Amino acid sequence: MPNLAGRRGCPVQQQSEFAGSVAMVTGAGQGIGAAVVRALVAEGAVVAAVDRNAGALEALVAEVPGVRPYVLDVSDAQSVEKTVELIEEQLGSIATLVNVAGILRTAPVVELTDADWADTFAVNTTGVFHTSRAVGRRMADRGRGAVVTVGSNAAGVPRAGMAAYAASKAAATMFTRCLGLELARSGVRCNVVSPGSTDTEMQRALWGEDAEASEQRVIDGDLGSWRVGIPLGRIAAPADIAEAVVFLASDRARHITMHDLYVDGGATLRA
Repeated sequence: MPNLAGRRGCPVQQQSEFAGSVAMVTGAGQGIGAAVVRALVAEGAVVAAVDRNAGALEALVAEVPGVRPYVLDVSDAQSVEKTVELIEEQLGSIATLVNVAGILRTAPVVELTDADWADTFAVNTTGVFHTSRAVGRRMADRGRGAVVTVGSNAAGVPRAGMAAYAASKAAATMFTRCLGLELARSGVRCNVVSPGSTDTEMQRALWGEDAEASEQRVIDGDLGSWRVGIPLGRIAAPADIAEAVVFLASDRARHITMHDLYVDGGATLRA
C-alpha cells in the first residue's frame, strides 16, 4: 500500500514538542494548576505535579494517569531543592517549570494581619523564587528551558481588599522578568501569564451563596469598589489560562521572554 502521508487530504500527525519532556507544575492539586497539568499531559509531557495538599494530588493522579505527584510546600527552600533534585533523578531534566501555587488572604490594609501578609508573600512570591532558583540554575547549565509564572491582573491594577495578594503577584511578576533577563543568554525563557477572574475554588470563595448572581456581578463590574467588568462577558475557565501557559512554554513562543500576558477577557482594559 502506498504511503499517503503528506498528500493533499491526508494530514500528517506531528508529535508534540512536549512529548517525553519533563514539566514541573506547582499548585497542581486544583484550579489553574490542575488545568495546566492536564494540558501538558495532553501534549505528551511527563508531569511532576507539585502541591502541599496530598489529597488533592491523589485525586489528580486518579483522574490523569501518568502524572507523578510530589508533596511540597514551596515556601520551604530546603524542601524545594530536595524535591527538584528528586524529580530530575526519577523523571529526567526539567524542561518546563510552571509556577502556579498561590494563596489569597483578603482584608482592608488597616485590618490585614502580619501573618496574612507574611503567608501570602511566602507562597506567592518567595515560593516562586525558591522553585525558579532551583530549576533555573539547572536549566541555565543545560542551555535550555522555559519558566512560566502564573501571576494576576491584580498585579497591575489596584484591588480593594486584596493588597497583599496584588503586591505579592506584582513582586512575582517582576522577579520572573528579571530572571528572564539574567537567563536569556543561557537560552532559558521566562514569562508570566496574568489571569483575571477565573472559575476556581479561590474565586468562588469570594462569592456569596448565589454563585450565578455573584458571577454576573464580576462580569458586570462594581463601581462601588472601582472594579471594571469583563468586556468579553464571561469568566475564564482554568483551561483558558492553561492554553496560554502551554503556548508560552512551547517553541511557538521561542522568541518571547520577559513577557506578561494578560488573560482576563479585557477586564483591565490593557492594550
